Amino acid sequence: MKKLRQAIMDQGKGIGSEIVKVDMFLNHRLDSALIFDMGIELAKYFRKDKPTVVLTVEASGIAVALAAAHFLNDIPVVFAKKSTASNQSGDMLTAVAHSFTHGNDNCLRVDRQYLPKGSRVLIVDDFLANGQAVEALMSIAEQAGCDVIGVGIAVEKGFQEGGKRLRERGVNLKSLAVVTQISDGKISLAEED
Repeated sequence: MKKLRQAIMDQGKGIGSEIVKVDMFLNHRLDSALIFDMGIELAKYFRKDKPTVVLTVEASGIAVALAAAHFLNDIPVVFAKKSTASNQSGDMLTAVAHSFTHGNDNCLRVDRQYLPKGSRVLIVDDFLANGQAVEALMSIAEQAGCDVIGVGIAVEKGFQEGGKRLRERGVNLKSLAVVTQISDGKISLAEED
């Protein structure tokens, strides 16, 4: 996606050889026009698969997930919570995901009632690195008896294993931008599809 690629090149920063810092427009400060453009792109790609719900992780995946859901005829968005709360039901679906960015494990939780059996789930997230968050969300959807129709990602770190593993499993994966390398603070991107 040209606008996202341009934002990464203009405002993104490479830290070391593995961190892509895009918090100026994607996961701390949000460029609302760019977020909606990403939603349009994901909706165009997955519309034929007829998703009935979008599933993501709190917090930085929510904006892109909401934009995609809006352009898919305003289907619901469910986000997996990372912590327990007194108002959560006793019927929570759970899966553990290791956060590459934060270096810790998160137990993701979704109330079963929000993913009705037979739902056609589109998973959307801001980043794909090693794929643990996506795999945890897929597990939650499967526990609910739902069909995962695909995974939409804003930025994939193509030099890590997540995207490769998902594609080898036959997952319908659409990444709007793929970072191929970080060297001396410079981010390199794969050519567009």
